[in-house]
Amino acid sequence: MLTASKKVVNGWAMYDWANSVYNLVITTTFFPAYYAIVTSTNNFPDGIKFLGRTFVNTELKDYVLAAGFLIIATLSPILSSIADYKGNKKNFMRFFCYLGALSCSTLYFFDKENVHLGLLSFMMAGIGFYGSQVFYNSYLPEISSEKDMDRISAKGFTMGYIGSVILQMIGFGLVIMIPNSPTPLKITFLLVGLWWVGFAQITFIRLPISHKSERKLKKHVLINGFNELRLVWNQLNDMPVLKRFLGSFFFYSMGVQTVMLVAIDFGIKILNLANDKLIITAVIIQLVAILGAFIMSRLSGLFGNINVLIFTVLLWIGICIAGYNITTEMHFYIIAATVGLVMGGIQSLSRATYAKLMPATKDTASFFSFYDVTEKLAIVIGLLSFGFIEGFTGSMRNSILVLIIFFALGLIGLLLTAQKYKPQINQS
Repeated sequence: MLTASKKVVNGWAMYDWANSVYNLVITTTFFPAYYAIVTSTNNFPDGIKFLGRTFVNTELKDYVLAAGFLIIATLSPILSSIADYKGNKKNFMRFFCYLGALSCSTLYFFDKENVHLGLLSFMMAGIGFYGSQVFYNSYLPEISSEKDMDRISAKGFTMGYIGSVILQMIGFGLVIMIPNSPTPLKITFLLVGLWWVGFAQITFIRLPISHKSERKLKKHVLINGFNELRLVWNQLNDMPVLKRFLGSFFFYSMGVQTVMLVAIDFGIKILNLANDKLIITAVIIQLVAILGAFIMSRLSGLFGNINVLIFTVLLWIGICIAGYNITTEMHFYIIAATVGLVMGGIQSLSRATYAKLMPATKDTASFFSFYDVTEKLAIVIGLLSFGFIEGFTGSMRNSILVLIIFFALGLIGLLLTAQKYKPQINQS
């Protein structure tokens, strides 16, 4: 197929610009910093009580976020199969967009008297973000030829990093203008919702209406999505390269996504970094990630996707080892910059590699639902493992050890894939 017009491609990439503010502001900087203040031992000396048990604040946040990922992993196959059959995945993408944006805005009301409301909004924001991503990702093979997938995928991530940094700086400006007050952070939560909804309209206007599947809906809508996953799984038996890639992707995603979700919490707890330093660190990560996505796209053209992914996972293992041994603030900044370099690259390249290896089909949402469920289940395991080890040992530093194991398993999977199916991978 031919790559879609520049207008359509830019419209697709604009959704990354719109929703990436959630990733930076809510999961990475402002919310973790605000959550640490609200749920600190000053306000909750004995921990936070939830469902009859007392939790360490960051442990509870990991569990709540993992619950959100588990919900979306369950929902996405159902919704994506409906989208494939009825050709209306843009509507589902819009619904989750609005859900996520509204949930971000309601974080304005989060304080020590409304911790449960804050956690619920945090979880629902994640469901909205990742729920819309499965439909967003599934458009990639519909608007791009195979030779352009790496470039267009990287463009989406790049747009996301730029847009999120802009809003981050606006929030940072509010913090400087109104120091020693939670108001700037709460206003920024509102701005995230407005930014997300506003710029997403460009995407919704420009993206084409997807094709309806030629198959008839034979099973009940609530189970058909899981039937779709089974059909995709059966097809994977005839696609050994893709099957091996998904296995390795499952394990290294446990590490990648968990690091991205807990990195700022780690800086707050282990090094007691101030909020302004955390915000600056997050901006550095995003700016370096732009360069990382671009570099990975170029390297994949020279050395092949799988070979570049192998190198990137090795870097992630090095990052985890360095994180376990971190002792100074400068160490944190160096590690954070390295995380930024490989963060965007591994996500962009993984998505593009999957799109290249999947078969030619109109049911792209079902295939990307499988990809999405694989990633989300990996995140659930990663977050639960990280939170459990922190709660059991009392230190986030010990939780890093399990991430090294996850990355090592992912690396082994990539090496086996490259060794056994090298001719096919080079062709990809």
